[in-house]
Amino acid sequence: MVFVELERSSSGCASEFLEESLGAIGSDDVSLKITHCGVCYADVITTRNKFGRSKYPVVPGHEIVGIVKEVGSNVRQFKVGDHVGVGTYVNSCRDCEYCGMDMDNYCSKGPVGTINHLDVDGTITKGGYSSHIVVHERYCSRIPNDYPLALAAPLLCAGITVYSPMMRHKMNQPGKSLGVIGLGGLGHLAVKFGKAFGLSITVFSTSISKKNEALSKLGADRFVISSDEEQMKAMANSLNFIIDTASGDHPFDQYMSLLKASGTFVLVGAPSEVKLSPISLIRGMKSISGSAAGGLKEKQEMLDFCAEKKIYPEIEIISIQYINEALERLIKGDVKYRFVIDIENSLK
Repeated sequence: MVFVELERSSSGCASEFLEESLGAIGSDDVSLKITHCGVCYADVITTRNKFGRSKYPVVPGHEIVGIVKEVGSNVRQFKVGDHVGVGTYVNSCRDCEYCGMDMDNYCSKGPVGTINHLDVDGTITKGGYSSHIVVHERYCSRIPNDYPLALAAPLLCAGITVYSPMMRHKMNQPGKSLGVIGLGGLGHLAVKFGKAFGLSITVFSTSISKKNEALSKLGADRFVISSDEEQMKAMANSLNFIIDTASGDHPFDQYMSLLKASGTFVLVGAPSEVKLSPISLIRGMKSISGSAAGGLKEKQEMLDFCAEKKIYPEIEIISIQYINEALERLIKGDVKYRFVIDIENSLK
């Protein structure tokens, strides 16, 4: 198995390839030859030890797609040659109420993340900046054969992170109105899903440079500069839903004022704090909710929906040798809208 080793350093620079053996797969395992891996901001956090929990050598990557090369004796869902994706977690207790509902991402004992987490066997999980990975079949998702593998990668984190709460809060009702805060990897997919659901979409951003992309390329109906008070006031009481993908600190009361009565605000980004006046909720029966990734069943539903509706993320394909530059660009927001590493061709 080939891993990209990221040394303990302030820059998080990729230094050399680390060889490890895959070993024998378990009876319920699927062995994948990785073809592509999406680049998520979580990769920056982990490689640079932003939370102080990184265990080096770190192998990032939790938007993994590949081709099945071997299956365990008990595996029934997949066969050699199938296209398969692996997302943000690779294990869970499988016994709690949430795992029983195929919502392993909310496992009561904590899901085992795909990267840099302690697994039940005492090993540290290593992600998709690799040539192969072995995963229990429960945590694998089938990628429809006619869906391009490179385009499937961002769906396994960015895609499911917005799709899951959109479905839970019934943002798939044609004719309703949706606001999307932030136009990055998550935000652009929220726009694409919203359009497929038949919603009227308003994009909120601090950057005027994203206006043309939002309206012309992604098909949003309106674009609003969130720092412009007049533009924001003009949107008062106009939206049924808002999905907030922004991770930087920003005010919340001004967005709550844009919701109609009984409107819902869903937070999927991770600002350092959330501050809002209780009146923002009380007046108008409004609610605020959080959401993290998505469950196993809904992840498969999302992949099938994207194949059916031909919903494709906007990506920039890179080689693994370019990853350090890509991480720097990601920090600066210089990507439209997701980097995807061509693992298969990078390691030839």
